[in-house]
Amino acid sequence: MDILILNIHDWSLPIKNPVFLMCILLLTVLTVPALLQRFKVPGIIGLILMGAFLGPHGVNLLEQGDGIKLLSKIGLLYIMFWAGLEIDMASFIKNKHKSATFGLLTFGFPLVLGFLCTYFLLDLNWMGAMLLAGMFSTHTLISYPIVHRLRISKNEAVSIAVGGTIITDTLALLLLAIISGMAQGTMDAWFWIKLFISLGIFGGLVFGLLPIVAKWFFRRVESDITYQFVFVLAMLFVCGLLAELAGIEAIIGAFMAGLVLNRLIPHTSALMNRIEFIGNALFIPAFLFSVGMMINLHVFFENQKTIVTALVITSVALVTKWLAALVTQRIFGYSSDQGKLIFGLTSSHAAATIAIILIGYEIKLFDEAVLNATIFLILVTCLLSSFVTDRVSRRLAAASIHPASDSESPQRIMVPIANPAKVVNLVDFAFLIKTPGKKEPVYPLSIILDEKDVREKIKQSQQLIEPVVQHAAEREIALSPIHRVDVSAVSGIQRAADELLATEIVIGWQPKVSATERLFGTLLDNLLDESPGMLFVTNMVQSPFSFQKIKAIVAGNAHLEPGFGDMIRRIENISLNLDLPLTLIISDSAGPEASKFFLKKTLERLHILPLEKNSWWTLHEGLQEDELVVLLCARHESVSSESFMQRIPGYLAEHFEDKSFVLGYPEL
Repeated sequence: MDILILNIHDWSLPIKNPVFLMCILLLTVLTVPALLQRFKVPGIIGLILMGAFLGPHGVNLLEQGDGIKLLSKIGLLYIMFWAGLEIDMASFIKNKHKSATFGLLTFGFPLVLGFLCTYFLLDLNWMGAMLLAGMFSTHTLISYPIVHRLRISKNEAVSIAVGGTIITDTLALLLLAIISGMAQGTMDAWFWIKLFISLGIFGGLVFGLLPIVAKWFFRRVESDITYQFVFVLAMLFVCGLLAELAGIEAIIGAFMAGLVLNRLIPHTSALMNRIEFIGNALFIPAFLFSVGMMINLHVFFENQKTIVTALVITSVALVTKWLAALVTQRIFGYSSDQGKLIFGLTSSHAAATIAIILIGYEIKLFDEAVLNATIFLILVTCLLSSFVTDRVSRRLAAASIHPASDSESPQRIMVPIANPAKVVNLVDFAFLIKTPGKKEPVYPLSIILDEKDVREKIKQSQQLIEPVVQHAAEREIALSPIHRVDVSAVSGIQRAADELLATEIVIGWQPKVSATERLFGTLLDNLLDESPGMLFVTNMVQSPFSFQKIKAIVAGNAHLEPGFGDMIRRIENISLNLDLPLTLIISDSAGPEASKFFLKKTLERLHILPLEKNSWWTLHEGLQEDELVVLLCARHESVSSESFMQRIPGYLAEHFEDKSFVLGYPEL
């Protein structure tokens, strides 16, 4: 009876059962970020809002018990440790003077102006106003992946924005240490003496002893990544404990541990992969979820003070970051776009912001109005940062990328096989995009999932490919089949492409999308994210050798893509191998660039037409059965990407089910 009563108690609301709690948490981490990414909303926002919805101030499904609190504390330390680990120290040292200048500006403007505004407008005491102003000084480089993908990360504006992060975050966290210590103690001479002595001892241990211990450990434990990861995790908590013993917050120790281990853990190493994996999978999502559980959404919408607070802190945060970027632009003579890029990168608030606000709330310097308003700040700044960075980065990328030149490297065309009924047409198309005279074979790839009866499935795959080999021999197409065992199709394709040094991947079109694929992405979506190489998606309703006309449609800024020249040559190869004229529908800006890559004999049979505004959506009208349409598209965040391209797969699925077409994505 006691056991039955205990079980009933565990399943009453709010849920106290730890198994159910972890189940809800992990399902949220699994589904919510992936769903929100479809709407271009940062996953961090979704986790916070779900915590608010399911927490004690929402539907009261979950309570913030000891388990969530433990994971939350670990996640908070992990975020700050990762922030120190991810900073590009080489870039910081190279531009140290400019980075230091920007770091002081992006710390000083928000601190001074933020203090004045919050002290007089929000009725905070001077310590609360100072700590809130210190929060304005921090920023999280949430939009950095955009500049990395658009290949402008070496732009000096990006370098000093990254370098300035070290300065401003370190100063803001030191300010947090001082303010939190003053709020919990007495502000006398002994307080300052004790603080500086403890900080000196703490700094000596972390920056003096830890590097020696870490180098010694990594030299002796080179191959066992598990032990390396446990060591890194131990050093994180040791530094956090030392920080608390020194009278400052543990997150400062975590941040310093990241800075110390920064040079010892390569960003592309297996150990860094483990660190990112465990953080993204559990600790950081648990922390964000627990932050949401503290949010009272009712107070935000019902309390006028919360709305006013949200508007004030958001406005101050954005204006002061904009001033810092503008002054930096003027001092160093950067272009307007570089100044905007600095603002875009440094205007978002996330990791350190949450840490400072949470600690300020715990030590009673902030009330619920400030805590709830901070969520509004994070939402607005993360969205604005992503928008500004994306827009400006495209302009800078367009100005810096030189027209691509045709590559003379060997052609290695890989054809992953999903549907045996379509593999013949895929192999034929792979032959058509080969440069005449090139003798490299086509590589059909069979992915066998790593499950039971792997050997039997490999034998079945070999039998299925035999008719294709015979067909290829009849057309004098050299084949070299590959059979690979992997945990997923995308992983298998990408690894095989890397090992083979594949120059092109040819896959079949998948018209129907399941609910799971809508949430987590289709094979094409995931390949475009993971593979930077040239990719062709084909829908062949007839033999590729039976076409009589070829029409290629090219996006306006496609000539700025690094792989544009190679893609144009592949389209030309189709025309040459079929001995057919080619109609190229292209914008005025890209037309002259495209013409550079065609051979003279192709130019004589080439018809270039202007690309009209709505021509993408009328391709199916009047299309003949013997006509092949090739659409040159772009990945979501590449230079030539345009918003309408996201609708092209849906349009093709609706109007081209019984028509032949090819989607081409140039190499990044």
